[in-house]
Amino acid sequence: MSRLKKNDSQVIVIVAVITAISLFGDSMLYIALPIFWEEAGLNSIWQVGVLLSINRFIRLPFNPIIGWLYQKISLKTGFIIAIILGSLTTLGYGLFNGFIAWIILRGIWGIAWSFFKIGGLSVVAIHAEENTRGKSIGLYNGIYRLGSLVGMLAGGILVPIIGLDIVSILFGCMTLTGLPLILLYMKSGSSENKDTSENTDEKTKLIHHITRRNLTIIITGFCMTLLFQGVLISTLSSILEYHHGERIHLFGTLLNVTFLAGVILSVRWVWEPFLGERFGHWSDGQRGRIPLLLFSLIITSITFGMLSSNVPIILFIMIIFIVLIGATALTTIVDAIALDASKKTNVVSFLTTYSIVQDLGASIGPFISFILLGLDNGLSYIYLSGAGIFLILAFLWLPSYLRERQKREHLNF
Repeated sequence: MSRLKKNDSQVIVIVAVITAISLFGDSMLYIALPIFWEEAGLNSIWQVGVLLSINRFIRLPFNPIIGWLYQKISLKTGFIIAIILGSLTTLGYGLFNGFIAWIILRGIWGIAWSFFKIGGLSVVAIHAEENTRGKSIGLYNGIYRLGSLVGMLAGGILVPIIGLDIVSILFGCMTLTGLPLILLYMKSGSSENKDTSENTDEKTKLIHHITRRNLTIIITGFCMTLLFQGVLISTLSSILEYHHGERIHLFGTLLNVTFLAGVILSVRWVWEPFLGERFGHWSDGQRGRIPLLLFSLIITSITFGMLSSNVPIILFIMIIFIVLIGATALTTIVDAIALDASKKTNVVSFLTTYSIVQDLGASIGPFISFILLGLDNGLSYIYLSGAGIFLILAFLWLPSYLRERQKREHLNF
């Protein structure tokens, strides 16, 4: 590997690590705030729900603004802003009490996360080689999502012992360690601002194909976050309870359904750095990304629909794990396809649009889910509809697969 490639790979890993550390405080709240909300000066449990979701809604109007800012500033500057905002908000959890103060803090965190998300995808798009983009985005996603796992585990252990305030201040100080890392390893250069599109001479000829392909990518990105981050995460406890009760007997142990759901979801973050990189590497191969995408969509469609069935708890957990592996595969592959597409247009502009639709899907997923939960057999409607959406996505990508297959056969001939 050349020196340039080593440096590029190092930048991607450093950015992922910095993003992971920044997530400690946010992820800790999902475990600690529903229990220790009075320590934060809140008056009612409903305020917890608002605080844990407001940051996503804030990102919807701010993503375009931050995407525009990234056109004017370097990625390095954007990450410096993100680290400072992320640190201040996490420190604020420990220094300020009350619903209004926390609404402001969570809103600022939403802005910080937009800087992290758009900047991180752009870093991978710019620094990853064409034949390693899948592997790079898999590694990036896997590393930064470990921050959620560490934040939840450390928060769950430390908050009952030393308190929410101290843990928040500790995590806020840790977020600041990203500043020297960014200053040391990430250099502002012309590579961030130049025309990064590939095959520029052919861009005009391919404009109609690219537009159709990009629309398919955007629809797919929206559906991924709608079904995985929105539907599955928000209803997993409900569907476990619906089929197996509030307390579940597993290996001779009686487990609370919410605890079991948390453990199941946390397992995904453990395997993400390894499986994400592996799926990305496979998608970088000669066959391309589409065959693996179609296979993952079909398998996920089948298993997602099976979650509506009443099967023994061990089998049910195995099905959930297959769905979560499908989530890792699909997220990695679709992100890699989005990075490929961004290199044929304006990188930051396209990835900003991609981030907006992902946040939109994640935001409205729980809303749709809880509306359907109010219906008779609502959970069945939710998961069977989700299975249908995955199948529709497979049909949407089928023409691309047939085109690429025909192209390969023509080249071989």
